[in-house]
Amino acid sequence: MRSLPTGLVLIIGSPIPSRRWMARFLVLSVLYASGLFPLLFIAAYRLPGGVAAVINSLSPLLVVVISVPLLGTRIRAIQIVAGLLGAVGVALLVLRSDARLDAVGLMAMAGAVIMFGAATVLTKRWGHPEGMTSIGVTGWIFLLAGLTLLPVTLLIEGLPDHLTARNIGGLIYLVLISGILAYALWFWGLQRLSASAVTFLTLLNPVTAALLGWVVLDQRFNHWQVLGAVLILISVVLGQPGTYDWTRRRRSALASRV
Repeated sequence: MRSLPTGLVLIIGSPIPSRRWMARFLVLSVLYASGLFPLLFIAAYRLPGGVAAVINSLSPLLVVVISVPLLGTRIRAIQIVAGLLGAVGVALLVLRSDARLDAVGLMAMAGAVIMFGAATVLTKRWGHPEGMTSIGVTGWIFLLAGLTLLPVTLLIEGLPDHLTARNIGGLIYLVLISGILAYALWFWGLQRLSASAVTFLTLLNPVTAALLGWVVLDQRFNHWQVLGAVLILISVVLGQPGTYDWTRRRRSALASRV
C-alpha cells in the first residue's frame, strides 16, 4: 500500500528501462523496499526505538567498507573516526538504560541496515539509465517492490476490513512524503555525492526527531543527550568529502613548510 502507489505515480512519463536495467531495478527494489520494509516493521515492533537507531547508526561504517570492493574506494582513518563518533552520539542521544533486547528484532534491524547499505553502494555503482531522472528511478524501484509485495500481502494479511480517515491520512503521508519526496531526494543526492557522504547524513535523523520532540512535545534534553547531538553533528561534518580534502591540503601545507 506504500510502495505500489508511489511507483505508479512516479513512472508517469518515464521511459521503460531496458532488460538490463529492469534486472537492476528488481535487485534495488528488494534492497530498498520489498525486503527492507518488512524487516523495518519487525524491528519497530520488537525493539525500542533507541536500540534500532543505534544499530542503524552503523550504516556509514558499513557503506565505507562495502564501497572498497564495489566502488574502488579506500578506507580513510577519518571515516572510521567519524563513524564511531556518530554511533556513540546516537547511543547517548536516544538509548535508554532500561532498553530491552530481542534477538529477532536485532537480526531484523541488522538485516535492514545491511540491505540499505548495499542498495546505497549499488545505486552509486550503477548510476541511472540515460535520460531517466531520479524521480523515474524511484518510480520503477517502488513499482517493482509493490508488485512483489502485493501477492505476499494478499496471502498473508489480506485487504483491511475498513479504513478510517486517520489510516488514509497516514497512507497519504507515507506515499507523498516518506515515499515520493524522500526517496526522490535520496536518489538525487546519490547522483551528486559519494555513497559514504550521503549515508553519514542519515545520522541527522535522530537529531531531527529529538529536536521535533523538544519543539512539538516539550521534551527536555539532559547533558548526555546534548553531548550525543554534538558528536553526531561532528560525525556528519567529518564524513563529508570536503573534510577529507581540507585535511589533505592542511597536511600538504604543513609538510611543505617543514
